[in-house]
Amino acid sequence: MSERTAHLRLALAVRTRRVTESTAFTAAVFGLILGNAVLLGAETYTGAVEQWHDTLKTAEHVFLAAFTAEILLRAAACADRPKDFFRDPWNLFDLAVVGLAFMPFARENATVLRLLRLARVVRAARFLPQLRIVIVAVGKSLPGTLSFVLVGALLLYVYAMIGWVFFAPEDPEHYGSLGRAALTLFLLITLDGLGDAVRAGLEISRWTILYFASFVLLGSFLLVNLLIGVVINSLQEAREMEAETDTGPGRCESAADTRHDLREQLAAARRALDTIEAELAHTRPDDDRPGATGPAGEPAPVTNPRVRCT
Repeated sequence: MSERTAHLRLALAVRTRRVTESTAFTAAVFGLILGNAVLLGAETYTGAVEQWHDTLKTAEHVFLAAFTAEILLRAAACADRPKDFFRDPWNLFDLAVVGLAFMPFARENATVLRLLRLARVVRAARFLPQLRIVIVAVGKSLPGTLSFVLVGALLLYVYAMIGWVFFAPEDPEHYGSLGRAALTLFLLITLDGLGDAVRAGLEISRWTILYFASFVLLGSFLLVNLLIGVVINSLQEAREMEAETDTGPGRCESAADTRHDLREQLAAARRALDTIEAELAHTRPDDDRPGATGPAGEPAPVTNPRVRCT
């Protein structure tokens, strides 16, 4: 009974995989995601909601049913190896987005439901390899970005305290407190309003040019370039990961695929051995073959082909 069940699961996985890995299926799902995005945008217009309320609700149920069918097909494609379905992060994300939409708290809360529908739009990255690489790179750059944030916060704190000490009496609007000074300096990192800040500082003291120059050098150039380096490094790692796992989105490799690959490798090895054997037989000397005769019709002496006496 178990062998028959395994055979049925394998047959189901093979047939379903042909559907999920087809170009038509990918295009259809991508079209559903775009249609869901258009529907979500249309609901932001009050007039459209009032006029087409029932139609929009019906369309939302149709999209939900279509996405549910997609998840079920992807799960069926991994019927022979269910664990492979849960090893794919995109499958887990899709399952969470679609599954939570059926929960009572989501159905009763319009805000949560809209957020879940908005998350479906993010699923478009599954079918766009370059966008998928960028999303993976952003995730891998989070630890480095956290370090960048800590260093940036320390830099802002030190310079904000210095600005409060020297500029608070003359410019309380921008440096009257630690928070105001930090906000002013945070805006200066983008170089927005730097000229006005320098001119106002020069009216207080000529030494303020060193204050602003050093802050811009450390904040706008050093820290920003450090962040860019972290992102570029993460992007390279994401590209390498994508190259290693370039089997298509949500693809499950079944036991049948593995056996097929092994059979092809064994057949190639047999062909290589047959070729080598044929070449050896073709190049063997005639007097070394069994039954070979000498000039007078007498059996030729058997010699060791590896040891010849001169």
